[in-house]
Amino acid sequence: MRGVVALLLALCAMPASAQEIVGDAIPKSLTGQPGDPARGRAIVANRSVGLCLLCHSGPIAEERFQGDLSPTLAGAGSRWSEGQLRLRIVDGSRLNPDTIMPPYFRTTGLQRVARNFDGKTILTAAQVEDVVAYLVTLKD
Repeated sequence: MRGVVALLLALCAMPASAQEIVGDAIPKSLTGQPGDPARGRAIVANRSVGLCLLCHSGPIAEERFQGDLSPTLAGAGSRWSEGQLRLRIVDGSRLNPDTIMPPYFRTTGLQRVARNFDGKTILTAAQVEDVVAYLVTLKD
């Protein structure tokens, strides 16, 4: 039983390269579970975790000094599907090799990675799913 649990945990933590990309999306959850929009909002707003508002602006009025280098997050759920949002967060360079957005769930092919972050993703699979769950709620 312990071996089965370990295998399941390993599968949930697989990097993006192990996820099935279909067109411009990763249609299936990285964890097999839906994310939590409230936790996703907290990750997007947190300037120490996701750093999303460094480049993006969004409907998070209490956060001042939001970015304008990238598209606004307002209306993201109307512009992209859940799977499209997931791929953009996991590794936006799959869609745009010149993107300035970091790959939040990729560990290979990276440059200038600090030793203590080598081999680690920026966000966990569960955090990616939480952010996706929040962004799909942004319809206007």
